[in-house]
Amino acid sequence: MARRYHHNVYVIELSRDVLYEARFKKANPDYIPGKPCVYVGMTGLSPDVRFDKHKAGIQSNKYVFEFGLRLLPELYEFYNPMPYRGAAEMEVELAIGLREAGYGVWQA
Repeated sequence: MARRYHHNVYVIELSRDVLYEARFKKANPDYIPGKPCVYVGMTGLSPDVRFDKHKAGIQSNKYVFEFGLRLLPELYEFYNPMPYRGAAEMEVELAIGLREAGYGVWQA
């Protein structure tokens, strides 16, 4: 019987106001002005449900709770779904790739 994978990576656009947060700015020394600021995460839920939980303050990341605008499915949906280990690895790889492209990235 084939296993049905249900873990997902996701990317949330953050307001550029997050750049006023010292920890965020310090984590992104190569940020290119004008590029998006994003949060990269992984979940066993659908990205839509996870985003709603962040915004409701349920197991929320501070930056998503305060500055989260919307999901950016064009940056992640072709990876999903995947096994837990794959999602954990892809979360890190996706964050690195976006940071290398000049995005402001938070990945916890």
